Amino acid sequence: MKLLMVASEAAPFAKTGGLADVVGSLPPALSSLGHDVRLVMPWYRQVRTITGDLPLNQNKLSVSMGGQSYKINYRTGEFQGVQVYFLDYPEYYDRDELYGEQGHDYTDNAERFGLLSSAAIELTRHLGFVPDVIHAHDWQTGLVPLYLHQQLRQDPYFAGTGSLFSIHNLGYQGVFPLETAKSLGIDSSLLTSDGIEYHGKLSLLKAGLRYASQVNTVSPTYCREIQTPEQGMGLDGLLRSRADHLHGLLNGLDGKLWSPAQDHTLPQVYSADDLSGKAVCKQKLQEELGLQTAPDTAIVAMVTRLDTQKGIELVLGSWEKILSRNLQLVILGSGNPDYERRLAEAADFYPGRAKVLLRFDDAQSRRIYAGSDLFLMPSRYEPCGLGQLIALRYGCIPLVHATGGLADTIIDPRIAPETANGFMFEKYQYASLLQGLDRALEAYSEPPLWQKIRHQGMTQDMSWHQAAEQYLDLYRLCKKGLR
Repeated sequence: MKLLMVASEAAPFAKTGGLADVVGSLPPALSSLGHDVRLVMPWYRQVRTITGDLPLNQNKLSVSMGGQSYKINYRTGEFQGVQVYFLDYPEYYDRDELYGEQGHDYTDNAERFGLLSSAAIELTRHLGFVPDVIHAHDWQTGLVPLYLHQQLRQDPYFAGTGSLFSIHNLGYQGVFPLETAKSLGIDSSLLTSDGIEYHGKLSLLKAGLRYASQVNTVSPTYCREIQTPEQGMGLDGLLRSRADHLHGLLNGLDGKLWSPAQDHTLPQVYSADDLSGKAVCKQKLQEELGLQTAPDTAIVAMVTRLDTQKGIELVLGSWEKILSRNLQLVILGSGNPDYERRLAEAADFYPGRAKVLLRFDDAQSRRIYAGSDLFLMPSRYEPCGLGQLIALRYGCIPLVHATGGLADTIIDPRIAPETANGFMFEKYQYASLLQGLDRALEAYSEPPLWQKIRHQGMTQDMSWHQAAEQYLDLYRLCKKGLR
């Protein structure tokens, strides 16, 4: 198949979260199966630090959006067998960050990503590349299905092109004032509750949900959850109405990128069959972070965005009771300034036993995964989750709230003792978290049981190959049921 991916970020070029990991991994997996996959994304300032100055193509794209004409340069690169086209429009993309600075979104984000959607479609014509499916990701590309459906469906060039829209997090909806529709070239007839109007504004996410041939989320449980009022973010009715076109596909994990046996950022590599290196990683982590050197004390870790979604309130509210257990607590992350302050202050009361690192640091995160015993992920909701998958690979047993992709990837010993790979707590409550923690610590005190659970997690297949096959099935549905 001929497939075009359109996304606002992709690893390793530009990343703020799990979206980039998916878009960086799925296209190469599809390409390895023999499909022609192309990726379109912006030429951000930070992309240049990864690729260097790729040469400009001689012919600019001519794109019309909202009555305005844009002349856009583009650059071409290659990543693991995938052609990558970077849209070079400095006025919109040559900035310090991807979406905003100092906690504030860029005021022209609607136009910035509307142009990404429009230009990506025009680029296919420019290249003579007729995609079977255009796969758009999150609100930043929500206008791709709308433009295809409303403006281009009568164009013979796109008569056989379907669209798939992936929701990586329903909590980010791309909501803008209704008057923004004019600059995006959206007909005013669509600004209704049956179109893309959302509580008196327009939603680019809703555009993708409404007009894509098929829609998917990144785990089966999250797919069910977002069809409920509790987790539907006001869009549950629309999602239920599209239930026959809504699918939950679990993300994979790049086993080459995340492998303790090949990770040279670690003090010592190790594998499921030889864990001696993990003991070294634990000792070095305790020394590095100023924790008490105690090989038999469980290190409980979090590597997370400091956001309400991630269950930070649950941890702060349980802080003293967590630290009353025989454990050490390590948190790496950044985000909400209030959470940063409160976590730092709480850690100060437990020198040698708690450490909070307020930053994002890839190498540090790897050393934490490798040196820790338990990985705490108490998310309020979680579309799929990447942290628990990485933790499994590194032999750091997850303790998670039973929601979304966490419920789909972690198997508790209470459910299936023979295939257990971690621990879950059911209710989003302090007591439930602490009960789950106690069960995990009890297992930690029984080395044969702990080793069995850890080995199960480290050796299970989490590759993108299976997920890529499922996406291919979805692409075929997109072709079959063009909107």
